[in-house]
Amino acid sequence: MDSLSYKTISVTKAGADKQWVLVDAEGQTLGRLASKVAKLLRGKYKPSYTPHVDCGDNVVIINAEKINLTGKKWNDKVYVRHTGYPGGQRTLNATELFEKDPTRLVEKSVKGMLPKNKLGAALFRNLKVYVGTEHGQEAQKPTAINLNDLK
Repeated sequence: MDSLSYKTISVTKAGADKQWVLVDAEGQTLGRLASKVAKLLRGKYKPSYTPHVDCGDNVVIINAEKINLTGKKWNDKVYVRHTGYPGGQRTLNATELFEKDPTRLVEKSVKGMLPKNKLGAALFRNLKVYVGTEHGQEAQKPTAINLNDLK
């Protein structure tokens, strides 16, 4: 019996088939958008998915200012950070963070759904978020996909 016929093939970083994907965030719910984008960044929609390798796609998100939050999350969802000094805990709700920079709201939600290690940091660098329809990745010719078609 040929012993190589039933072994699992693991993708390497050099052999990964990375593509550029364009996602329109208009009318999308933030959490559902973030979970699908995190799957795209990891490469979980590909048959050659390997958990320890960056084999996902590069994702460009446009219209970040047109996302939705359900319920009372605009006022109740709180983002906490710490300055590093005693008594330096600072909080922002979703509305305040959105007014400062709508892209940060999307980036924080996607980053929270990626692994908390070096691989997660490398995957996060493959994400570009823009306000409006103009983006700086026209040279890469990203293919537009509809997130509603993905599971």
